[in-house]
Amino acid sequence: MKFSEYLKYLLIGTFFGFVLVKSEVVSWFRIQEMFRFDAFHMYGIIGMAIIVGLISVQIIKKRNVKDTQGNPITIPPKDASQVTRYVVGGSIFGLGWALLGACPGPMFALLGSGLTIMLIPIAAALVGTYTYGILRDRLPH
Repeated sequence: MKFSEYLKYLLIGTFFGFVLVKSEVVSWFRIQEMFRFDAFHMYGIIGMAIIVGLISVQIIKKRNVKDTQGNPITIPPKDASQVTRYVVGGSIFGLGWALLGACPGPMFALLGSGLTIMLIPIAAALVGTYTYGILRDRLPH
């Protein structure tokens, strides 16, 4: 990959982080409001993200969109026999989100906005990802 492509992704990621901070998606108080069902703010943003995702996937499927290397993007169907896996994985993700007050993407936006305490969960996420990489062949998939 060329430096200009890395720069492009860095700029897009920085802009996305800016949007997350300004829309208060990374605010621990907004996340707490969501889990306490006190405000609609986060549900509205998540709902819009789902709608944008659904539309995007349909466009990718109908127009045979290609990735940056020119390969067709394929989206395989979900395996219905793996429902337990999805429920357990989603529950673990949600529990971590509720305990930390941030999901993986916003952790970097929070770090960038000056919350250096986010170095701890980022390090823990990296250790967890590395551990999964080591154990992946021994885990049921």
